[in-house]
Amino acid sequence: MSVVETVLAAIPQPYRSVAIKHRELLKFAMVGGTTWVIDTTVFLVLKATVLEAKPLTAKIIAVLVATIVSYVLNREWSFRTRGGRERHHEAALFFLVSGIGVAVYTAPLAVSRYVFDLQVPGVSLLTQEIADFVSGQILGVLAGMAFRWWAFRRFVFPDEGVRRRTPAVAEPAEPRP
Repeated sequence: MSVVETVLAAIPQPYRSVAIKHRELLKFAMVGGTTWVIDTTVFLVLKATVLEAKPLTAKIIAVLVATIVSYVLNREWSFRTRGGRERHHEAALFFLVSGIGVAVYTAPLAVSRYVFDLQVPGVSLLTQEIADFVSGQILGVLAGMAFRWWAFRRFVFPDEGVRRRTPAVAEPAEPRP
């Protein structure tokens, strides 16, 4: 049983029917959750070590690492039956949209730090860290994911059903009588 089928089986009716209808969105959200963990881990490690004084740089690097993973997972899983473009064109559009997404992702952190001045010495270190986390890892990620969902379906993987669905597990041949 695939990951999606396992998740769908755990969802009670009538929500399961809605989830099945929006399976592509569910997969996109699961990829988003996975890349959020990657993004968060890289961001927090960089911000706590070599880029302590440069949270925006840490965030941009974290988003770029997560974006590379996102391309592979979205192309091969979330949008595996969508396409309509040559692979190099698709990849270029994916990274262009994701580049715009970096601006969308980092905007809440930039506003928090440099418009509201939620940084030391104006606020406590705890307040700064909470503001960075909420603005960078929650608000930024939600805004970025909404933008990317729309842009991926509109520009990167515009056509439905252009790539074949392949069964996850080949079914065994029936024995002949």
